Amino acid sequence: MKQLLQNLKNGQTTIEEVPIPTPRAGQALVKVAASLVSAGTERMVVEFAEKSLLGKARSRPDLVKQVLQKMSREGVFPALQAAFHRLDNPMPLGYSSAGVITALGAGMEGFQIGQRVACAGGGYAVHAEYNLVPRNLLTPLPASVDFESAAFTTLGAIALHGFRLTGAQLGENVAVIGLGLLGLLTIQLASAAGCRVWGTDTNPERVALARQFGIAACPRHEAEDSARAFTANRGFDSIILCADTASDDPVRLAATIARDRAHVVATGAVGQALPRKLYYEKELSFVNSRSYGPGRYDPSYEEQGHDYPLGYVRWTEGRNFQAVVSLLESGKLNVRPLITHRFPIERGAEAYEIITGKKKEPFLGVLLRYQVSEEEPAGVTHREAGKVSLTPDTRTFDSRKPDTVQIGVLGAGLFANATLLPALKKVKDVELVGIASSGGLHAAHSGKKFGFRYACSDEEQILHDPDINTVFVLTRHDSHADLVVKALRAGKHVFVEKPLAVNGEQLSAIREQLLVTDTCLLMAGFNRRFAPLAVSLAAHFAYRTEPLYMHYRVNAGYIPPNHWVHDPQQGGGRIVGEACHFIDFLTFLVGAPPFTVTAVALPDAGKYREDNVSMTFTFPDGSVGVVDYLANGDKSFPKERVEVFCGGAVAVLDDFRTLETVRDGKRRTVRLWGQEKGHFHEIQALVQGIQRRKPPIPYEHLIGVTQASFAAVESIRKNGEKVSLG
Repeated sequence: MKQLLQNLKNGQTTIEEVPIPTPRAGQALVKVAASLVSAGTERMVVEFAEKSLLGKARSRPDLVKQVLQKMSREGVFPALQAAFHRLDNPMPLGYSSAGVITALGAGMEGFQIGQRVACAGGGYAVHAEYNLVPRNLLTPLPASVDFESAAFTTLGAIALHGFRLTGAQLGENVAVIGLGLLGLLTIQLASAAGCRVWGTDTNPERVALARQFGIAACPRHEAEDSARAFTANRGFDSIILCADTASDDPVRLAATIARDRAHVVATGAVGQALPRKLYYEKELSFVNSRSYGPGRYDPSYEEQGHDYPLGYVRWTEGRNFQAVVSLLESGKLNVRPLITHRFPIERGAEAYEIITGKKKEPFLGVLLRYQVSEEEPAGVTHREAGKVSLTPDTRTFDSRKPDTVQIGVLGAGLFANATLLPALKKVKDVELVGIASSGGLHAAHSGKKFGFRYACSDEEQILHDPDINTVFVLTRHDSHADLVVKALRAGKHVFVEKPLAVNGEQLSAIREQLLVTDTCLLMAGFNRRFAPLAVSLAAHFAYRTEPLYMHYRVNAGYIPPNHWVHDPQQGGGRIVGEACHFIDFLTFLVGAPPFTVTAVALPDAGKYREDNVSMTFTFPDGSVGVVDYLANGDKSFPKERVEVFCGGAVAVLDDFRTLETVRDGKRRTVRLWGQEKGHFHEIQALVQGIQRRKPPIPYEHLIGVTQASFAAVESIRKNGEKVSLG
């Protein structure tokens, strides 16, 4: 399918061919008929992308600070490499569209194939021939609402939420400053609510258009006199700022024309240096409106489909969408006069030349159109997503080496692109065959970048491709175990990023599958044990005759409580999801997994999620290991430090950049230019393991480490009680 994309690195806006997405549970696949270009949000993204590297740095000093911190921790090259990888990711543009449902994932009761819908949400209702949209961001369309009008639904909800925040009532005076697309929607909504509406703008053509809607409007230079006359010198009850300007003029004008104790709501991006004297003397309320309404930016609402009870949250973003569609149906909201440009998706890049001012044309509503007829019959079926070929396959099967590892990848997120795929590209005896991501977009981008033969959106194509003998699972944590089992059943070797599983049931399913799979190997992404300095550290104690004492301190950094990693179902929590790395490192040094765990955590105090934890592990040979996993530190401080004591010898591994070993009074230090955490070496070990038919990490380590992470969480919940692993 065709999709409009923005490259943040080079500033190009392009139409690319990407796989049609595959709907997961709670999602619908929508064949798009029309999508609306945002002259605000999308223009800012495009203008940022077009800046030079220095210009980007000047406009986002917060990101520059993060890069500098990463440099101090990990070295210059890894930090710059990570920053450029972020910029290189294609950004889908758009957040408001309409079309016809062509396929449904599980749990989509109430929706039907062939149903006409409006779609919302950044990353969902994008400018593409097909959209993958969660249920709470879909709104059914009545037959009388055409697709082009319905494409305004999301922007209409932004205007409606801003109006609701004013608390304006029937008969009150409402002012709208800024009569662009958002302002012209707002004046219609306020008028439909029974308010007396007045507006102003610096553009006389937009003032004239507002008057066509029956609204009292005037140019900016007449605003103060006009406002006094309109309100009989009483001032406005509510003022809504819909302008798009860095100037503070809108907030100053709002204070001037407001009545005592009026409400000022900013829905547009305006300067906000509030004049204290005016706002103080009138005791004005000022609120920034947050997008479409309650539910926005809440993953449980937008991604997982959990609605808020009607009795507690009357107007969620989804209910605002429904209200806008109802107003379109009744004719109280008329968007047809606001449409100034229409482009087929093939010419979508031209739309951005207009909204960024490269083409000097006046504009308001800019639509992209797609080949869907209003007479599209019910029961439209979704054609197979298929593959998008990326590089020609010039080799034949007979010419391939018998020991070549032919790889298919599931997942193409940031970690895959920044770390795993670059490492994979460097390994010998590897052929990159196919890559899949549920949305298709990132698979296509990564596939082109790293030289895969094809990209797709359906994991089944990777799992059952006869040209693939090894599957890399780089998806979110909750899907790891299921995909491991499916790949093993399909006769594939499997590399799965940590964690192996997020609960005991998933781990049991993997263990059972391993019992009946003797021709395929499984490896988890415990990369640190393969790092060159880690191998040197282990060699320092290779001939030990005493137990080890090991202390692993992790300055993990803070992650907000609503992040998916903390979700027990999706991420498993940080101990299961990341601390398994450090448990594995201790297991690697000892040569066996732990058999008891004791763990205690600092109080969360509403800020943390069981991620300030001290865990003590005992091992069969008497060794003891402590992992202090902390989220309450400063990210500019190095992340990891390992200290090992045994038999008169000491070793200190500092953030995988420095290894210091001491024995018999002799001190030896090895320093690297940057961090080396073993990602290349772990993949190399996997390839060699497949060729030699031997797992690179013993299965008892994989299973034991995962069990130990579960046991650590259990010990925390039991207030530090020792938990035995059997």
